[in-house]
Amino acid sequence: MFAYILKRLFMMIPVMVGITLISFIVINLAPGSPTDLQTELNPKMTPEIVEKLKKHYELDKPIHIRYLKWLKNIALLDFGRSFSPDGRKVIEKIGERIPITLTINLLSIILIIVISVPFGIFISVKKGSISEMLLSFISFIFYSIPSFWFALILITIFGVYLGILPISGLRSLNYSNLSLWGKFLDLIKHLTLPVIVASIGSVAGFSRYMASNFDDVLRQEYITLARIKGLPENLVLRRHALKNALLPVITILGLSIPGLIGGSVIVESIFSIPGMGELFYKSVMSRDYPVIMGMLVISSFLTLLGNLVADICYAIADPRIRLK
Repeated sequence: MFAYILKRLFMMIPVMVGITLISFIVINLAPGSPTDLQTELNPKMTPEIVEKLKKHYELDKPIHIRYLKWLKNIALLDFGRSFSPDGRKVIEKIGERIPITLTINLLSIILIIVISVPFGIFISVKKGSISEMLLSFISFIFYSIPSFWFALILITIFGVYLGILPISGLRSLNYSNLSLWGKFLDLIKHLTLPVIVASIGSVAGFSRYMASNFDDVLRQEYITLARIKGLPENLVLRRHALKNALLPVITILGLSIPGLIGGSVIVESIFSIPGMGELFYKSVMSRDYPVIMGMLVISSFLTLLGNLVADICYAIADPRIRLK
């Protein structure tokens, strides 16, 4: 098992280098320049000042020279300084946002697993029943609903009409005056709607995947043999069918991690959550190259790390994988 994990870790290195190269080239070839926001609307800016700004940001150097220098710096965890007026270190700005985004994504993954696995099993076992058709119909609806539209519906219902859940931010105005338990409940209330919006589409999709996989497993000969031997149906489903049905779901869950991280841009922007998604959106709008590149590298690393965890879970569920 250790050799398998070590092999997967070494495979991450060339992938990360390739991601940094492509990301750096795409970002630097995009229209516009970080200096445009400072110079275009300022009539006092002269061509000489513009050139000085480009030299200050090292934008006058060839792209391959800038990439090699940047790659060397990020290897030392130095992502440079932001081009924004505050000039803060990129690692500090991102470090403030990572825990929030990771918390939302982690809660979303837990919610996806907790809901989709039982739903998928129920849909498979109760196939043809009214309850199964109703759940399938509901799952298709939630799978097709755009996340931003669903977020607006939840905000209107629970935030505006009912007024039971906050619709923006992570803390209430009286957060500092609350007890420890009160602060925890306040945080849960603020995270409820974002987590639901971030996971609802995946819950519907994974339920269908789980149901399809469970159908395939139940048709296998070893399941028929277990039933012929007189084993209780619950034992057959839980011990013999569930583990094998989870294998494809684990793989798909690992592949869905990039979508969850990317989707945080929409969720955090709608709910005004100060996470990586909101920071990424603002950085793109202001062409803050160091922050954009730093977030792309960190997001890519988290994605690869999530896929590694999925591979490890897959190897635990299927020992044959460890021998490859």
